[in-house]
Amino acid sequence: MKLHTYLLLLSGILVSACSCPKNNSGESVKQAIAAEITHSFFIAGPDFTGILGESGEILWDAERPGARDGYVLDNGHVLICWSEEVLEFDKDKKVVFRYEKSALNKELGTTVRLDNGHTLITELGDTPRILEVNQAGEIAVAVPLQPETDNAHMQTRMARKLANGNYLVPHLLAFAVKEYSPSGDVLQTFRTDLPELGGREARNWPFTAIRLANGNTLINLTNGNKTVEVDAAGKVVWKVSNEDFAGNPFQDPCGAQRLPNGNTVIASYGAKEGIKLFELTPEKEMVWKYEGVNRVHHFQVLTTNGQALKGTPLK
Repeated sequence: MKLHTYLLLLSGILVSACSCPKNNSGESVKQAIAAEITHSFFIAGPDFTGILGESGEILWDAERPGARDGYVLDNGHVLICWSEEVLEFDKDKKVVFRYEKSALNKELGTTVRLDNGHTLITELGDTPRILEVNQAGEIAVAVPLQPETDNAHMQTRMARKLANGNYLVPHLLAFAVKEYSPSGDVLQTFRTDLPELGGREARNWPFTAIRLANGNTLINLTNGNKTVEVDAAGKVVWKVSNEDFAGNPFQDPCGAQRLPNGNTVIASYGAKEGIKLFELTPEKEMVWKYEGVNRVHHFQVLTTNGQALKGTPLK
């Protein structure tokens, strides 16, 4: 299926809630739900960058692995961040936006298309910063970051702009998610080395941080192999980890996405086989999993059971 044909399915359609039928065979409710759910999704990964359909088929291939972050945009274009550049492809795979890493820094970390038309990009290195780049590829905004390490690769990951105009930035080796003002001031810090999370010994490096509609923040913790939700004061109000499952599905969880139905999808970047992407309910039931060949660094769930997710993806 061509990308432009597939993307017709992604416009103006609501996600349907999955109803669980009665199960007279004794099969668990969790298994019944899992059998019903299918997703298509974009993958930014070390082996494959592109879109998989709900049956696991390749719908679109960037033909370039190693992506860090990316989005399928509302207009059907695909925006992708690699370590050296950010590219936007139109429906015919023509590059319509490009930003190349500046000489000031060593690598790029993430990209997001903002409501104002700018593209948010993080640069890591001697001058770590968040950039807002206009459509002409010019830097319109530069916000200095405070990652507390000179290790460029470990300075930041999935930075996002908030509705209030601030920026939410995970800093791995600082064990902190920081909210920055547009001038670069740190307004709030959410610690991930809390005693109740195992302290620094647990290596809870924050990778993806997502501000939710209720004001809480969802955080994936990579080496700590857990996902937590904290309230506005930084208190842990929800936690899920390998302690909650057999088989240790959390293997270096990098990307995450909160779905409109309240479920959370988590990428196990470290998994070379088995479960590489999975969906959990608030009650910590695994209701969907991807066990295909492609490893997942970050991702975007696009459809559920043939219907497109509506609204801004929380990822």
